[in-house]
Amino acid sequence: MKKFTKSLLITSLALLCVQVQASDIKSEIAKDYKEHLAPLWDHFHRNPELSLMEFKTAKRLAKEIRAVGFDVTENVGGTGIVAIMKNGSGPTVMMRADMDGLPVTEQSGLKNASKVVMKDWNGEEVGVMHACGHDVHITSLVGTARYMASIKDQWSGTLMLIGQPAEERGPGASAMMDDNLWQRFPKPDFAFAFHVSSGDVAGTVTVDEGSPYAGADTVDIIVHGIGSHGAYPHQGKDPIMIGSQIVTNLQTIVSRELAPRDAGVITVGAFHSGTKHNIISDKAHLQLTVRSLNARVRDQLLAAIERVAIGTAKTAGMPDDKLPEVTVSEFSFPPTQNDKALAQRVKQTLVNKMGADAVTPPNNSGMGAEDFGFFTTEPYIPSVYFSVGGTPKADFERAKAGGPAVASHHSPLFKISPEPAVKSGVEATVHILLDIMKK
Repeated sequence: MKKFTKSLLITSLALLCVQVQASDIKSEIAKDYKEHLAPLWDHFHRNPELSLMEFKTAKRLAKEIRAVGFDVTENVGGTGIVAIMKNGSGPTVMMRADMDGLPVTEQSGLKNASKVVMKDWNGEEVGVMHACGHDVHITSLVGTARYMASIKDQWSGTLMLIGQPAEERGPGASAMMDDNLWQRFPKPDFAFAFHVSSGDVAGTVTVDEGSPYAGADTVDIIVHGIGSHGAYPHQGKDPIMIGSQIVTNLQTIVSRELAPRDAGVITVGAFHSGTKHNIISDKAHLQLTVRSLNARVRDQLLAAIERVAIGTAKTAGMPDDKLPEVTVSEFSFPPTQNDKALAQRVKQTLVNKMGADAVTPPNNSGMGAEDFGFFTTEPYIPSVYFSVGGTPKADFERAKAGGPAVASHHSPLFKISPEPAVKSGVEATVHILLDIMKK
């Protein structure tokens, strides 16, 4: 009985220590948010920059992280930054945040709404906003840097913080890898990142044990025809008709060729052809996005798209020298695949430190894509990409009662509640790092 009582007492004291430590972390992060991170988020939100043009954002991010003792290298893969803090022996652990905005004019109604206008990649002036929450990501990265630098006696190893450009446009992560990232800097033993989600309650965290983001391919199909007068369609071959049939036939690939438990998406986002009402064109251009969760399904979808396009044109009587041209863009994103064992460890850590109510199940209702996988796929690095909620619970309740809907990412109405999002982002990251890098 005495042994049992002593064991119970030791267990209770251990749990109390965990709770006190977690409480201290929460309160310190809350204090730092009020004094430093809130105005920093305001700055980033008011001053977004487009992909590959994040010059001022990268400079400010580098300055903030360098100020607390990290060795910071700028202009990696363009505007990317790599910050290193060596703190004794132990694992090298990477935490990444993307920093680019979107060509969207903000209509969120926030007092600090972006009024930035930039010239885009085609030289056209566009409004720019953080319509996907990357301002939360980089602010949280700074918060993580500040807290970890202040408690160096509590962890050991090498902490690597990455500010990544051009996640929205595509070549950011791959550009950093092409700039010899793992040759110039230590290859991490573990890698982490998170995304704020307008679809989840602010202050909550989600850890998916599988694939939180799909792989994405961009596919172009040039459909050739034989031009003629619109009043004499029998004298030509109509590429709009052939293209329309291709669009319809493509939808049978996912519904009738993929196994029911496999996931895939084929969306035709653009269809361009013709110049005038009464002219049958000689060409149509289809633009597709293709999403998958693994290499096997990706290969199956891409092969089927080419087969369907060519087969449809042959059925319409097109000669072999005028069959469709199917091109897969080089800017393909691999799926973001969490390491299952590491994801389970991270989830348990967050439950222990932040509470079971703070860790919610994943809501895998879409096939959004990310370029984080470029860092972790070849060579393979065990990684976890988690999610942090960004919308107050009251907003969901109002929407359910018939009020305004919660705006999606990439919408001009998009907005995040920064305080709970940033604080929980920093808190979750710190708990993960302290678990992986504990002395």
